[in-house]
Amino acid sequence: MSLEVEKFEGLIAEAMLRDHVPGLSLAIIKDGKVVYARGFGSRNLKAGLKATPDTLYGVGSCTKSFTALALMQLHEQGKLDVNDPVRKYLPEFKIGKEDNPITIHHLLSHSSGIPDLGTADLEINRFLEIEEKWVPLASFDDVMTFINGAVNEIAAEPGKRFFYLNEGYTLLGWIIERASNMRYEDYVRENILKPLKMNRSGFPCEKIEKDVDVATSYLVQRKEDAFAAMPSTLPLDRLEFAAGGLLSSVMELANYLTAYINEGVFEDSQILGSALLKEMCKPHVDVGYSTFLGKRYYGYGWRSDEDFFGHRCIGHSGSTLVSNADLRFLPDLKLGVAVASNNGAAESVYMIAPVVLALLIGKDPLKEIPVFEIEKKMSILVGEYESYKGIAKISVASKGGILFVESKEKLVEQCFALIPESDKLENLRFYILAGGTRMPVEFTIDSSGKVDLFIERNRFHKIK
Repeated sequence: MSLEVEKFEGLIAEAMLRDHVPGLSLAIIKDGKVVYARGFGSRNLKAGLKATPDTLYGVGSCTKSFTALALMQLHEQGKLDVNDPVRKYLPEFKIGKEDNPITIHHLLSHSSGIPDLGTADLEINRFLEIEEKWVPLASFDDVMTFINGAVNEIAAEPGKRFFYLNEGYTLLGWIIERASNMRYEDYVRENILKPLKMNRSGFPCEKIEKDVDVATSYLVQRKEDAFAAMPSTLPLDRLEFAAGGLLSSVMELANYLTAYINEGVFEDSQILGSALLKEMCKPHVDVGYSTFLGKRYYGYGWRSDEDFFGHRCIGHSGSTLVSNADLRFLPDLKLGVAVASNNGAAESVYMIAPVVLALLIGKDPLKEIPVFEIEKKMSILVGEYESYKGIAKISVASKGGILFVESKEKLVEQCFALIPESDKLENLRFYILAGGTRMPVEFTIDSSGKVDLFIERNRFHKIK
């Protein structure tokens, strides 16, 4: 495995540099055993403390699979049924029709028909003191009032359409409490974390805060021409625990993935029957789009990508804006990866697990995962351009994975999105929509690497 390690360690270092990630941890699981674990960078920049495989991070929405697992355990015990209406346990919940109610299944699979209502964003903004909307969300009653007020936001019948809904998992956390007669975090600790020997994992509390190996979370922002990593508290309120409140390390998350890889078994503990575990991971709703991993579906707290180089890939990612994590596993190969970092805005963290998995099954991700080839092509095109004799100047910038042409002449400022003719940028041809006209745009690269840009009648040369 040495060659693969050399490759992915180099790619991780590049990703951390590019996305300004202070610290990151990674663990690889094969056949129920951790075969690689390492920390990269710093868990605390000021104190000079390194990240380790045991560093605790906020894992964000990776928590949802723990919430789903808890519900399936209660289903197995006969304390609830996933096909029960939500109102059976939460009569305060007023949304939905009596003859076609929203069920636990619909909340688990994000198929309730309710679009995202934004409470997670409000919570993060409040903790990070960047709040713009003062919505009362300090109690169970506040949240129920907020959700019930969205009755006119429903966009589809239950089970008909995927809408990722953080509020749905908040409701599921309360259902767990009422069905088990335990606080949500206590139930998860006693019935999931302890049996899996995830003894340092948990939800924000004094014990977690005093742990000797917990990551400092960072809000990474651009300031003029530089980036600043501002230490931050994790934006986690108890009302959001079931949707994204867990803290864990990649080593303890490896135990969690091992239980799924082994069909519910970890060492001498069976956390859930094999059939119900498979029910969690199977496709329940089409998310409506595909990725380079194939057609994507959502189960119960897990996504499923149906063609990862011929294998089914189960996973979930999560972000608190100041920390993030990604879990993925290939059930048929008994292979899994856990990644976590302390910069939740670093999108490249979510590419690490698929890159590692690809390398471990003998694939070259730089050639066979399209996003890398696309990013490479885009990086070549980005820069400053000028026309003959420097009479006109324009720039090409990449923002959010989209190329833009920007012109800042003295009299007119213009900015146009470049819409590619092909998904993988095979021919470097684009078009822009200007004044109702679809105008062609083409880049050419000669044998020496010189880049030219043609926009309708104009030719520009890349100068830097």
